[in-house]
Amino acid sequence: MMKVLERLSPTLSSFPNQLTLYRIASIPVLVALLLSSNKLCGFLAALVFSAASVTDLLDGLFARRRGLESTLGKFLDPLADKLLISAALIMLVSHARIPAWIAFIIIGREIAITGFRAILSEKGVIMGAEEMGKLKTGFQIAAVIPLLIHYRYFNVDFHSIGMVFLWIALGMTVWSGAQYLTKFWSVIKE
Repeated sequence: MMKVLERLSPTLSSFPNQLTLYRIASIPVLVALLLSSNKLCGFLAALVFSAASVTDLLDGLFARRRGLESTLGKFLDPLADKLLISAALIMLVSHARIPAWIAFIIIGREIAITGFRAILSEKGVIMGAEEMGKLKTGFQIAAVIPLLIHYRYFNVDFHSIGMVFLWIALGMTVWSGAQYLTKFWSVIKE
């Protein structure tokens, strides 16, 4: 066990992976804030979620520019995204801000794609993120932030804005999921 930890230590301590770990560590804070449905907690949750989402952009940018890409990072980065989005969606459902079936489809797609990737990795095939998948994540983030804010500020209906982005994200989630499924089946058939 110690040898495994020694080998992971330099990888975990790289700046991009630290950003990813921050994103994972922000999830309990997000959930704790969303245990209350008041305006302040919703606003603070949106700030925490936004900061965590920015790390998603930065970790990949730093990893590519500085040659710090790692197998662990390639695993942790999408996992952190899925955990963060899933936690936010579940908490939004608990406050009746979004329909449960939408959260189910989005979270179900994320779990399925993770499973497809695991199966393909056993065959030595790496199924990376597609452009539609990255765009889908962007719209999910764009939906969650105003949904967390929820209340009106400066006469802006944040909940309605979030729902528009959520519907777009839902369509992209289904579309990109179908793309991954098609790719998965074509590799499996070979």
